[in-house]
Amino acid sequence: MNSIERVGAAIELREPDRVPVDLHDFQVAARASGLPMSEIFRDGALLAEAMLTAWREFGHDMILLENGTACNAEACGMEVRYGNDTAPVVGRPLLDSLSEVANLQVPDPYVTFPMSEILKATRILAREIGDKAWICARADQGPMDLAAELRGISEFMMDLATGEEEDLVHALLDYARRVATRYAYALIECGGRSTSIGEPIAGPSMISPRQYSQYPWAHERRMVTELKEHGIILHLHICGNTERITDEFIATGAQVLEIDHKTDAVHLKAAARDTTCLLGNIDTNLLALGSVGEVDVACHELLDACKHGGGFILGPGCAMAPTTPSENIHALVESAKKYGSYRRA
Repeated sequence: MNSIERVGAAIELREPDRVPVDLHDFQVAARASGLPMSEIFRDGALLAEAMLTAWREFGHDMILLENGTACNAEACGMEVRYGNDTAPVVGRPLLDSLSEVANLQVPDPYVTFPMSEILKATRILAREIGDKAWICARADQGPMDLAAELRGISEFMMDLATGEEEDLVHALLDYARRVATRYAYALIECGGRSTSIGEPIAGPSMISPRQYSQYPWAHERRMVTELKEHGIILHLHICGNTERITDEFIATGAQVLEIDHKTDAVHLKAAARDTTCLLGNIDTNLLALGSVGEVDVACHELLDACKHGGGFILGPGCAMAPTTPSENIHALVESAKKYGSYRRA
């Protein structure tokens, strides 16, 4: 199989020739370019070239394309700070009150920075290697994460805790969903084979399982359903240990669940069998600080536990640190070739 067939089989819950490999390596790729990250993450052509260079070195099956977790927020009007050695970070919240959501407009990704630059990068990658690697062009922040940034995380947590303006909380979540959904359509139109959203604020380390069910779940589910109706594959990433929301996580219907290293992959694989594909979940700290041997052992153990029956893509549990050694990344990719085969004796 080639990479496209391999990833497609895994997402369709079939056994490919071997487990495919994803690299969440946008920061690694940017750092390796030698240019300031503030330049790479503002320029779609530079970002595409950095990702292409990394793909040529590591030969992974799936490219997860993004410029960090502030793209949608900036497109909605938030101030974002670009550092020379880190991903962009958001500045002051946009909304002083939940009622201001009525004034927000969904940005047009084709003409709104930085979405337009990520679309440019998607088109370049699709043109150059779209028949050789699976391009997951990330729609950036999911409904919960974007809503929290627009409102301010502390203020949004208080909004959830008091429950005094539940209708307005849902209005903000719905707006954030529409932003991500519109962006997702554009990314697929520009050549992405799938898209993805990240929900770091939706995990049990930030909100309770009850709050997850009450607030973001319905909006994530609606986004998945709408995109699926148009033949679009959506990945969902929730940071932290998702054990307490296992059933809800799966019930979003996302075709791929990107799982953090804190989540028990074996438990989730058993719960999600014949339902959804898992992607992950090697510890990014191990990848950044461990030895080649330690990475190899961790990958071997994970593959032995999770590859059976298909529906599994090997990769980091989250975005890799920019200083992750290349030899450890090679070890991750090579482990799938050594231990991830589905060939029968």
